[in-house]
Amino acid sequence: MFSIVLNLVGTLLHFYVAHRLFRIDAIRARVPAKAWWLGAVLVWIVYLAGVHLGSDALDWRWWPEQFALNWLGLMLVMTMCLLVADVATGFGLWWRKRVSRLLGIASLAGVVLGGFAVWQAVRAPVVVAYEVAMKKLPAALDGTVLVMVTDLHLGPQRGADWMAKRVAQINALRPAAVVMVGDQVDNKPLGDPRLAGVLRGLTAPRGVWAVTGNHEFYGDAETTVAEFAAGGVRWLRDARVELAPGLVLAGVEDVGSRMRGGGEITGGLAQVLPVSADQATILLAHIPAKPLIDMATARGVGLMLSGHTHGGQIWPFNYLVQRRFPQLVGQHDIKGMGLVISRGAGSWGPRMRLWQPGEIVRITLRSAS
Repeated sequence: MFSIVLNLVGTLLHFYVAHRLFRIDAIRARVPAKAWWLGAVLVWIVYLAGVHLGSDALDWRWWPEQFALNWLGLMLVMTMCLLVADVATGFGLWWRKRVSRLLGIASLAGVVLGGFAVWQAVRAPVVVAYEVAMKKLPAALDGTVLVMVTDLHLGPQRGADWMAKRVAQINALRPAAVVMVGDQVDNKPLGDPRLAGVLRGLTAPRGVWAVTGNHEFYGDAETTVAEFAAGGVRWLRDARVELAPGLVLAGVEDVGSRMRGGGEITGGLAQVLPVSADQATILLAHIPAKPLIDMATARGVGLMLSGHTHGGQIWPFNYLVQRRFPQLVGQHDIKGMGLVISRGAGSWGPRMRLWQPGEIVRITLRSAS
C-alpha cells in the first residue's frame, strides 16, 4: 500500500512539475518537446524503479531508493512553488505575458528551497532546552538534567560516524541521564561493529535508557536491541526503574507493535503503572498517542517524553500530522502533566527538513514545590 501511494503521489507531482517547467520560454526554446517528455518519462521510470527496488542495505539498491525518496521531496517543494505562480496567473488565464517569467522564478525558488531543506536535514541537530516542573519531585533532584534523543533513524544515511558526533553533542550538555525515545534505527539493525564503542562513549552517571519505536519493528527488533545493549544502553520494554531516590523512569514498548499483535494500546502502560504513581515518574513512549497521554495523566505521571511526529519534517505536512497528533512538537501541559515531544535528531524518507532542523533536547527538572 505504501509503495502504491508513493507511485501515485510521485507520478502526479513529477508530471505536474515537468508540464509547468516546459511552459517556461527559455526551456521551450532550447529543448525539443519530444526530447523533454522522453527525458521526463525516463526519470519517472527511474523513480518508480527506486520505489520498488529500494533497500536499506548499502548496496546498489540503496541508490535508486534514495533517489526516489529525495526526488519525491524535491517534487513536493517544486510543486508548492509552481502552484503559487499558477494561482497568481489563473493557470495561464490572465497575465499571459508574465506566465513564463513567473514560472521561471517559481522553479528557481523551488530548487533553492529544496536545497535549503536538504541542508536543514544534513546539518547537525540543534539543542533545544526546556525546564519542567514535576510534581512529587524531591527537592534534592531539582536541577537534574536529562538529554532526550529520538528518531535517530540510524542506517545507510546516518551510521556510527554520525552517531559519534551526536555523542559529543550530548556529553557537552552534561546530562545525569540520557533517554532514547524510539526509532533508533531506520528499520534494519545498523550492523556496524563500531556502534557499541560509540555508544559506550556516552557519559551519564544515571545511565542511558531506551524504548522501542515503530521502526525497530520494521526490521529485526531483537538484534537492534542487542546492538544497543552491547553499547551500554538499557532498554525499558514495558518496565520501570528507580532512576534516583524518589524518581521513577518508566518505558513502554512501541504501541504499534502491540496493536499489530492484537493487544491494547495502553496495555504496556497499565502493566508498568498498575496504580497511580506515588513517586515522581517520567514516562518514555515513542508515539504520543492520545490514549497513552490520557492514562498517563490519570495515573499521576509527572512527565511524558515522546517523538515520532518529526514535527511534520517537511512543511506543510506538519498541518496533516497535527490532525493525528494535536500536540505536534515541543513542550505542553496536559492537566498538570508535562509532555515534551521532540521532532527528532534524524529524518525519515527524503533527507530533507523544512523549516526546522533536527534536534537534541535538554530537559532540566524542577521540583514543583
